Amino acid sequence: MNALLDDLAWRGLISTTTDEAALAAHLDEGMVTSYVGFDPTAPSLHIGHLMQLILARRLQEAGHRPLLLVGGATGLIGDPKMTGERVMNTKETVAGWVESLRDQVSRYVSFEGANAAQIVNNLDWTAEMSALDFLRDVGKHFSVNRMLARDVVARRLDEGISYTEFSYVLLQSLDYAALHERCGCTLQTGAQDQWGNITAGIDYIRRTTGDVVHGLVTPLLTKADGTKFGKTESGAVWLDPERTSPYAFHQFWLNAEDAKVVDYLKIFSSRSRDEIGELEALTREAPFKRAAQHALADDVTDLVHGVRAREAAEAAAAALFGRGELRALDEGTLAMVMAELGAVELGPVDGRLPLVTEALAASGVVPSRSAARRAVAEGGAYLNNRRITDVDARLDEDDLLVGRYVLVRRGKRTVGGLIVP
Repeated sequence: MNALLDDLAWRGLISTTTDEAALAAHLDEGMVTSYVGFDPTAPSLHIGHLMQLILARRLQEAGHRPLLLVGGATGLIGDPKMTGERVMNTKETVAGWVESLRDQVSRYVSFEGANAAQIVNNLDWTAEMSALDFLRDVGKHFSVNRMLARDVVARRLDEGISYTEFSYVLLQSLDYAALHERCGCTLQTGAQDQWGNITAGIDYIRRTTGDVVHGLVTPLLTKADGTKFGKTESGAVWLDPERTSPYAFHQFWLNAEDAKVVDYLKIFSSRSRDEIGELEALTREAPFKRAAQHALADDVTDLVHGVRAREAAEAAAAALFGRGELRALDEGTLAMVMAELGAVELGPVDGRLPLVTEALAASGVVPSRSAARRAVAEGGAYLNNRRITDVDARLDEDDLLVGRYVLVRRGKRTVGGLIVP
């Protein structure tokens, strides 16, 4: 096997390829131009997309040239979902999201050197194509019978699927053909659910040019119980720090299951086989140390948000639970933490700041004022990591971090936040 494919397979980045031997020979011939597409269906990518960005990055590091397609055209249509018809966004909204995604994807590849990456937009070759040209030049090469047999289409037939979404596969096939013609692209990569679209494009290129091109898809990422990876109670884990803070992002990876953390390290970290092997042994022999989780969280947060943001996230986590100095955190970090805690506003009444027991109850760390009084009496209530022993204690101005935030805690792990306007 080609050395690159061998490494990708070891890291769990290959689910299926069109012809592994042919692809290996092709990669051995010299620089290969590949592409992966991202449709702007939201203003940010999430960690499900990160796997594809890392694959593009690994291909480039091995000497190949990545094209990152942001689908200004396909984003207007929407790849069919198993669960039902997509809501179409306005052209203006999609155009704005295209620019956001262009900025995001550009951070994971290099735009210098002989194999410099390129960002492309499929609106460039579809916007001026007439409906007649599309039907004659593209649609003519697709069998409705084969399109109906596609898994997502077959599942949607009972409830209905629009012609718009039914036709999506033609647009993605056109993308591969356009990039093959314009840029010499001979490899398309994507997630496992894109296999049907990728093979359709390969077949379209073969029918129209006779050329042989390739496809590679990554497996579906799952948790140990088989459920989808990358979701929290509040939703997807986004790459945009405004949607998922670096603190929450770092915490997400820290919470990786022992049974899956090594798999995630192989995919998302650039550590060597030996380093990952050592972390795997530590996870097996001393799981309480969570060494692999810390390595994973640090590596992925460094990649997505940078070292400084990761260090701030670590400092915030330490300070939250009394292992660091809260007052050393800057206002931005405190605001990020308060947002993740779901901090509530609790203002002065008659010019007086609230009682600590009121703060404990309002934050939700205890269910009631009476429970707050018991927590104080039992020695388990904390204000800004300072134990409170007086049930009648009241906040004062010195307790307000950067003039407006308060951290309250019940015991070791139950933490809440308040914003004093």
